Amino acid sequence: MESGTPTAWVPQSKPVWFTELGCPAIDRGTNQPNVFFDPKSSESFTPWFSRGWRDDAIQRAYLEASYLWWGAPANNPVSAIYGGRMVHVPECAAWTWDARPYPFFPELTGVWTDGPNWRLGHWLTGRLGAVSLAALVRHLCLRAGLADDLIDVSGLWGAVEGYVIGALESPRASITTLARHFGFDAVETEGVIRFVMRGRASVATLAIDDLVASREGEAFELTRAQETELPQALKWQVARADEDYDAALVEARRITVDTTRIASESFPMAIPPEEAERRCRRALMEAWIGRESATFRLPPSRLALDPADVIRLAHDGREVEFRLVSVADAEARGIEAVRQDRAAYDLPPGDPRPASLASPVVFGTPEVVMLDLPQISEDQLAHRPLIAAHASPWPGEIAVFRSASTDGFSLLTTFGSRARIGTLAFDFFPGPTSRFDLGNALVVDLLSGTLESVTDVALFGGANALAVESAAGVWEIVQAGAAELLAPGRYRLTRLLRGQRGTEFAMGSPAPAGARVVVLDAALASLPIAKTDLGLPWNWRVGPAARAVSDASYAVLGFTPTGRGLVPFAPVHVEQPWRTARAPGDLMIRWTRRSRALVADTWEQVEVPLAEDQESFDVQILDGQAVKRTLTSSTSTVLYTAAQQITDWGAPLGPGQTLALRIFQLSNRLGRGTPAAVTLQF
Repeated sequence: MESGTPTAWVPQSKPVWFTELGCPAIDRGTNQPNVFFDPKSSESFTPWFSRGWRDDAIQRAYLEASYLWWGAPANNPVSAIYGGRMVHVPECAAWTWDARPYPFFPELTGVWTDGPNWRLGHWLTGRLGAVSLAALVRHLCLRAGLADDLIDVSGLWGAVEGYVIGALESPRASITTLARHFGFDAVETEGVIRFVMRGRASVATLAIDDLVASREGEAFELTRAQETELPQALKWQVARADEDYDAALVEARRITVDTTRIASESFPMAIPPEEAERRCRRALMEAWIGRESATFRLPPSRLALDPADVIRLAHDGREVEFRLVSVADAEARGIEAVRQDRAAYDLPPGDPRPASLASPVVFGTPEVVMLDLPQISEDQLAHRPLIAAHASPWPGEIAVFRSASTDGFSLLTTFGSRARIGTLAFDFFPGPTSRFDLGNALVVDLLSGTLESVTDVALFGGANALAVESAAGVWEIVQAGAAELLAPGRYRLTRLLRGQRGTEFAMGSPAPAGARVVVLDAALASLPIAKTDLGLPWNWRVGPAARAVSDASYAVLGFTPTGRGLVPFAPVHVEQPWRTARAPGDLMIRWTRRSRALVADTWEQVEVPLAEDQESFDVQILDGQAVKRTLTSSTSTVLYTAAQQITDWGAPLGPGQTLALRIFQLSNRLGRGTPAAVTLQF
């Protein structure tokens, strides 16, 4: 319970936790580690005296200094009250780690708009895996067998995202590669191997009188190399950690020089290209500035000077900086030195280069529709169902597996086209067949793809055909002559042909909004099943062909193919008795046979093809829903005799009476086809 009276502070009563300990990866970020750079924010600042350059090394140095300082017992005393350290280092949180995956964050700025802030921000993501140059060189020295107290890397600066030793080589060779890239020297002094960065300030200024003259009387010798011996351009190849360690090429070039030599080097290390470009420019400037060399001798009183030290040599009224490269001790100290310009070691980085990354492709479960339809093309066997699939992103190829049980799935087929699948936006009501339905409009929402209007000639040739699911597994085939775009993905289809290919029975009353719609085109695949597979309840798995059938990206569904393409169409044009004068008695029932064959639409034919093994019909005489009698016939007529009428109704049917019928054409494989239901008027 919280006390209403505040208590006095008790020293050493509780530890300190740093809940945010971080520094921006920007030049001189440690001058003001709490600020951040964000051009979109009114609170955007750069640290004091910062030049706004990216600097990953300063961020790492800040964290190392903070954790190493507080991790040392001498700097972090123990509390006499709770027995722990003043700063509880294990609970101090470095700022900031981002859960978004690197390098996709920060590179995919179309996904994350704060991506550009990463470059100079506090983010550790993509940087924490780097190692400081000092730690890497120390590690290589230890591998060479040097004792830790013989290694001094305090003069090194920089960070390495990755370094590959791809061959058998000595640690010295590995360090030499690093020295060339980062620009540092190794020197033995006072029994210690000391590593120092180039570009340091001078430690002494020498005049001519401070030098020891040679036997020839010369105090020193200056040499300037020919320009033709130097490169006009320097090209470096490095690796990019943010591009799966692909190669990146950086270049530095001088313009107004009398040489055309181009030098190239390859470094087996991962470095940001902008930082590699800075170092490449430094190396080229170093080569040109260092073409001026000097040799001279110093008295033993200058014993403190070591190789890699920088001196200023006064000559002809000016002071020139030289870096010592070798020292030979004798009666006088023989010195070899090269010219140095500190500005070459404090260059701005190159321009940032965006990484060439693609968004990771994650395949979701596809939308899969299996359709048992009448045959709609000659290259499709009549008994085979169709399959349509949609996915975004599209995996390229879809695999179809099936099994009679819940395991042991075998590959049936693959296909590579994405179908146009959608849903009804509104209820779709029945309409006339065999002529244009001008009263209804079919409004569909497509997941992808487009629709367009077609001419009547194209329409009669089968264009703009869609399957509308009026009930589960029941599909009406509709064609549309006119298509109007109402909104993205939403189309209003008019000038309709309803119940195509014998599907007038499938008209919904109405087909409800949300019902599935599939555009019937070449994107649909035919499932290569045998006729013996019809009627069997198969289990199906449909998904990306590149994934295993057990992958979560597969759609799991059950589907029983029925061979709808083999089912005879319903007969038409049943003759009405009232159209001709007749007396009660025998009744000849007549109708017109239809054919499910595609060629039946050809107008030149005298009679449509049978498409069945034999012509056979069943005619049911109905009393409400009850079947009074079934008549059979091998032609498109059947005789309902007066005696049969008396048996069924007590008297022959006469004027004013009605007779309900169902007429089926028979299939030798599947039995009764789609019925024609009609009521005869007498």
